Amino acid sequence: MSIFSKMAKKKVCTSSPQTSNLYTFDLLGSYSPASVCNLELYRMLREAIPVIDTAIHKIVRLTGGFTVKANNGRNQAQLEDFIRNINVGGAGKGLQQFIDIYFEQLLTYGTSAGEIVTDGNNINSLYNVPIRNICLKRNPKNFNEILICRPDSTNTPVKFQELVMYSALNPEAGSITGNSILKGLPFVASILVKIYESIGQNWERAGNLRYAVTYNPGSDMLDRAYAKERATQIATEWANAMDKNSVKDFVAVGDVQIKVIGADNQVLDSEIPVKQMLEQIVAKLGVPPFILGLSWSTTERMSSQQADALTTELTAYRRILTPVIEKICNIFLRLCGNSDGVQVVWDEITLQDTVELAKAELYSAQAKSLLGGDSK
Repeated sequence: MSIFSKMAKKKVCTSSPQTSNLYTFDLLGSYSPASVCNLELYRMLREAIPVIDTAIHKIVRLTGGFTVKANNGRNQAQLEDFIRNINVGGAGKGLQQFIDIYFEQLLTYGTSAGEIVTDGNNINSLYNVPIRNICLKRNPKNFNEILICRPDSTNTPVKFQELVMYSALNPEAGSITGNSILKGLPFVASILVKIYESIGQNWERAGNLRYAVTYNPGSDMLDRAYAKERATQIATEWANAMDKNSVKDFVAVGDVQIKVIGADNQVLDSEIPVKQMLEQIVAKLGVPPFILGLSWSTTERMSSQQADALTTELTAYRRILTPVIEKICNIFLRLCGNSDGVQVVWDEITLQDTVELAKAELYSAQAKSLLGGDSK
């Protein structure tokens, strides 16, 4: 028997990547919780910078709606009724609302989770799981399976894993949690907030005018002797004259000078630094400025190219959301006795002018016609 025949009998198989340190982790290192600190930070970013909050809402809306078609049409009517009327968290209705909340959480925190609530025979509702209420853990027996766990001392997996779904946005190599689209913005946002705070303070100081009233006693001994009393009297009269409830004249005797505090100082121009920070934020979010009401595009051509880039981004987001929709609808159909699967059809993204879209379709049809004529 040759050495090669002995080697042929040796089986080489692996159920997990050989470079993974999955089996060297202890209990503490075997799961990936979402950092509460980061969750709060991202929430505060949306609250502090309105452009960020608006951009996330715009992305969710622009991703558009969808329809679901059953591969076996006998349950299509039931499926459509389920999609329209399924309860979402007790406060909403419809699969579209569940997906919108799910997607918004995915963009904000990088990881999103949802749960299908059943009574054993039917789906009662869909629940958007707050990301701080779960942690993620690889199954030690199956590398490809991610377990949804409760973030307690033992990180206990939930009982019915098949009813829970989660998605990760742009995960790093070897990671099971995603990255928020706000990652990298805290530093830029902190500078922008400081600028806004300084603008507010300057307007509070300069907008609500403050005055310096100076009394210079004369060379007379009597003026110098009663300088304190006269200064007190001038201060009282000035306060009465500046009473916001009435308009009064101020009359003083002697050498009295009145100047506006800060009138001689020029306030720094904030337009350029604010625009620089906003450019960084908008670039990270991937939303064209004109959608957020920012008139930065100098040409119509540039706006068109930005819209095309956003269309590509939205298509990528749809690829993440499609498996979630399919899983929910497949479980519903299986409970109805139909296991033939579904197909998700997204609405067409229409960021361009309808006339331009019609022209593009016409040109495409003409090109196909010419190519068809040449081949004959």
